[in-house]
Amino acid sequence: MSLRIFLQDNPRALLLASGSHALIFRHNPSSVAAGLNETAEASKNPSSVPTCVVEFAALATLNLSGYRLIKASGIHGTLGLINIDADIYLCVISAAIKVATVRRDETVQKILSVEFYCLNRDDYDHQLHDEINPYAGPYTSSDENSYALGSDSYEPATSHPCFELRRLLSGGTFYYSVDFDLTNRLQDSLDEDFLWNAYMIDPLIKFRSRLSQHEKVILDGSRMLTSAIRGFVLTVTITAASSPLKSFKSNYPFSLTVLSRLSCRRAGTRFNSRGIDDDGYVANFVESETVLWHPSGLCFSYVQVRGSVPIFWEQATGLLPNQQKIQITRSPEATQSAFDKHFEQLEFTYGTVHILNLMSAIKPGEVELTTRYQRHIQRSPLNQAMGSGGISENRLIQSQFDFHAETRGPGGYEAAGMVRRLIQDRADSFAYFLCDTADGSRMPGARPAKPSQGESTVILQQEGIFRTNCLDCLDRTNLIQTIISQMAVELFLNHRSERATADFWMRHSSIWADNGDALSKIYAGTGALKSSFTRHGKMSLAGAIADARKSATRMYINNFADKGRQNTIDLLLGRLVNQHPVRLYDPVNDYVNFELRERLHEYSTSETISIWAGTFNLNGRGSGVKEDLSPWLCPPVGDQRIDPEIIAVGFQEIIELSPQQIMSTDPFRRQIWEEAVSLTINNKAKYPSREEYVLLRSGQLVGAALMVFVKSSSLKKIKNVEGSVKKTGMSGMAGNKGAVAIRMDYANTRICLVTAHLAAGFANDEERNRDYRTISHGLRFQRNRAIDDHDAIIWLGDMNYRIGLSNDKVRRLIKVNDLGSLYSNDQIQIRQWEKARIPAWCDRILRKGSSLKQIDYATAPLRFSDHRPVYATFDCKISNIDEHRKEELSRALYEKRKQDINSATANYEKTEEDLVGYNPVAAGLPPASSDRRKWWLDNGLPARSQARPPQNNMILNPARPSNPFTTTNEPDWVMVGRSQGARNSATRIGTPPAPPSRHGTRISPSLDSQPGGYRHAPAPATNTDVSASKTPSSSLSPSTSVDVRRKPAPVVPKKPAMLSTSSAGPDRPRGGISEESRTQTPNGHKDEGRTSNRKLDTAFPVPPPPPHRRTSSGITVPRTNLVPSASKVLLDARRGNEWQQPPPALKSPSAPLSRDREGGISRRDLLDEDNNGARAIPSLEPSRPD
Repeated sequence: MSLRIFLQDNPRALLLASGSHALIFRHNPSSVAAGLNETAEASKNPSSVPTCVVEFAALATLNLSGYRLIKASGIHGTLGLINIDADIYLCVISAAIKVATVRRDETVQKILSVEFYCLNRDDYDHQLHDEINPYAGPYTSSDENSYALGSDSYEPATSHPCFELRRLLSGGTFYYSVDFDLTNRLQDSLDEDFLWNAYMIDPLIKFRSRLSQHEKVILDGSRMLTSAIRGFVLTVTITAASSPLKSFKSNYPFSLTVLSRLSCRRAGTRFNSRGIDDDGYVANFVESETVLWHPSGLCFSYVQVRGSVPIFWEQATGLLPNQQKIQITRSPEATQSAFDKHFEQLEFTYGTVHILNLMSAIKPGEVELTTRYQRHIQRSPLNQAMGSGGISENRLIQSQFDFHAETRGPGGYEAAGMVRRLIQDRADSFAYFLCDTADGSRMPGARPAKPSQGESTVILQQEGIFRTNCLDCLDRTNLIQTIISQMAVELFLNHRSERATADFWMRHSSIWADNGDALSKIYAGTGALKSSFTRHGKMSLAGAIADARKSATRMYINNFADKGRQNTIDLLLGRLVNQHPVRLYDPVNDYVNFELRERLHEYSTSETISIWAGTFNLNGRGSGVKEDLSPWLCPPVGDQRIDPEIIAVGFQEIIELSPQQIMSTDPFRRQIWEEAVSLTINNKAKYPSREEYVLLRSGQLVGAALMVFVKSSSLKKIKNVEGSVKKTGMSGMAGNKGAVAIRMDYANTRICLVTAHLAAGFANDEERNRDYRTISHGLRFQRNRAIDDHDAIIWLGDMNYRIGLSNDKVRRLIKVNDLGSLYSNDQIQIRQWEKARIPAWCDRILRKGSSLKQIDYATAPLRFSDHRPVYATFDCKISNIDEHRKEELSRALYEKRKQDINSATANYEKTEEDLVGYNPVAAGLPPASSDRRKWWLDNGLPARSQARPPQNNMILNPARPSNPFTTTNEPDWVMVGRSQGARNSATRIGTPPAPPSRHGTRISPSLDSQPGGYRHAPAPATNTDVSASKTPSSSLSPSTSVDVRRKPAPVVPKKPAMLSTSSAGPDRPRGGISEESRTQTPNGHKDEGRTSNRKLDTAFPVPPPPPHRRTSSGITVPRTNLVPSASKVLLDARRGNEWQQPPPALKSPSAPLSRDREGGISRRDLLDEDNNGARAIPSLEPSRPD
């Protein structure tokens, strides 16, 4: 089903539409604010946690007038959402081709092209439809052509941020199916090991989980959400004439399909992804399945796997083939746990595991790997005999087949068939999977292992699996797997008394050769070697020339292109440092994340471990390896000896730094010192009760070496151990100077250990500073992780920083033990010195991180070098998070919050200004408000200010500037004076005197007031005298009368009681202002002949508001006659109105005012367009009739 995509420009939104429904994607402009409710790392960088709004609705309910169609057809689904540089991109499949039909109604499509649509920017819209090799054939991949010889003819001048990601996904190595779950094999199902877009599709899967059951069915039926695998899938049709299944009396052809699923757990390129990780996942792990299906319903399946040697090892790139050096990075004791995890997972999933090792018995690197491999197999629990029904068997078996040695003779690669005699018995006992479906079909998503009516009937199950490996698991492995697949098909045919034709076997070999080429292009960049023999059964001269060309191309790609390809793969899988997934807008989930951080103690614990770190410049002396190292490696701390969980030992000049040796690294001397250190710290004679320490990892850069030992009981808490080096000698070309670093995750705390040897020479402190900066910023671990991306960092080594004093003075200070003067003249602290050979602290141990606390720092009395060994002991606080408890708490909080707000968050109408979190930005403040969410009416309860005046007769100073940053001498509070009239009448309390008006006329609002000004009109008379002060009658204008009648103010709805502590009552003033006070001038004289437009610096105009106002809904409501607030008066003064006398101090209101930053009256409280300040000052509220 083809989908359509629409774009709305303002506000920007993307709409992915099927025939009846649509997914709408919008960027949340409040991502920065919402980012505060994410993880701790995201809180430090909220912009990297963008938020997306997703809605699912029927097309009939949507208004598409603002959308334009940007692609009418050809969209086959979405792979998900991804964040790049704080922008959100929607990835859709724009071109695909059907390549396989596994069974009836179970088709597989190959992705030929994808497009990335940005949700919040239109900068790259013009590049949306640029083609990236959309016509890749079924046997080709764009990878080899793209990277070979550096060609890149289609890269635009201004590259799209997703260009490399788009090229990866459009390379012809990704597949999807809309009919069944392609990540599952026919016999059983696995987890997400083979789901390559899990990181991108996960936000949409979570969105789907929040929909109703009816909406889920509609969304699944629309086929918008797509799951993709990487590997190889192809079906070839076997005609009836070539069919080996002659017993079926029909002329229907049957199909042969090979499906290879590449695991995404330890994905990467050839020299960037080797061996195993701490979770038991290995590099280049591929599950390959051979499927035969006949239209009658009979289906055969056989599964085998390949994967890198499951130990911790690495291999550096090189320009010469077969000269890349292999390095095993962990000791056997530190490897066994991960090794056992790997094979326990295989045994649980597939049954008995038969290892078929094809590595050489002559090449040194492969021999070392094989030796270690066999050692771990012997120690594996699965290798112990297990009794079942009186039969004892091993669940882990190994066979060694030296492929190169066996095929070196005159028979060539045909001799590879001798592997049959090694595995024939196991192949027969493992059998294969066979099922039959009455209607010739399989229900999509069904598990055949549990047949029911209308589903497949399982006839036979596969009981074990072959795990084949060579060094790369490419060329040799694919040829042997072809033979194993052929053996399984032969076994199936023999059970049916059938025989295959030569044409069938040729098609079988051809499809397996294509499989080998595809997997080799993914991992190594070129097609598989020896594919000519796999395809045709013999090796020709053209095949040999093709293999030579592929080897040269591999060398170029592995050395110059694989690093970029590895970064793109890590970006796709969400494994880069500081990379965050797209977060769907969900206030409930934001609240849960906030609460989880606040309640961290409920699902996490902390412990304190001890770390011992020591550094020693050996000056190239090898004789010290025989001396007693315990005064340095096992020193007492205080009165007792400690047993640290981690021991980090750094050496410098472990070999003599001669010109012949600074360009290469000889591990022999390092291995000798590793053994010496291990014997010292594990000396049972001296330390009988001490737990055994195992070598976790070591690294070397010419003369610098770092070794990390850990307690055996701590191994289960450590994972993601990596090492890296950085050269700084000769501008980065030589390794005589530089650093070696090892990092690890100890529980949930990231630890980095660095040993460095910086530039020597008294006057070379600037060069040392450059070396430090080069190491700190240039040394990188996998996924671009830097040294500073860790919680605890320890630097140890020969830093070569000196003391900037003369030799004599330094020695005198040493004699008097004046360490403070020496430290203040250290080159790390200053940059002035004299050239001399002066005693200094060259060997140092430095720390960084709040979780580290230094306990001890000293030197050891070892004197076989011109340096002294230095050591330090640290306490490190480790965080342990219980993920199971955290998940339980998260679910409970989510359900509780949903009940509290009594609303579903999966699908409802939202506007941009509503996209804010529920939580305040700081303690004690209300959450942000919008047109739909008002904090002062939260749950129907209004909020009140808690400000109180220091005394009862004080109010906030109205003369204080509203801008809190304005410099002023005005006090925060002022005393309120009581007039004589106020003392005579309680009704006048809190009523300010009125300002004077021109010609003694009372200013009242006119019914026909025009916008921008008011018209003065005489006021009706009243018998009530409410003058605020005694004024002689001579001060009145002749045109006015003392007995002034006024019209009562219109009725105004009462305010909620909690917004004002004073309410209207019988003694409350009615808002009338005496005529005498309106005509009073500052000097007590009448205001006659003044121009109304004259502006004074201290003028305070009193323009009454119009009697009516019109709301946004068109309803006319009466205005109240108020004395305006000070802020309103100041604003009107700028419009040309005048009031020649400043208003006297206002009586203190009973409801306190909120204060601005400097203590003045808040502008928000004084300036209110609805009631001119009555909200804030109850004494200025509208008068109400008795």
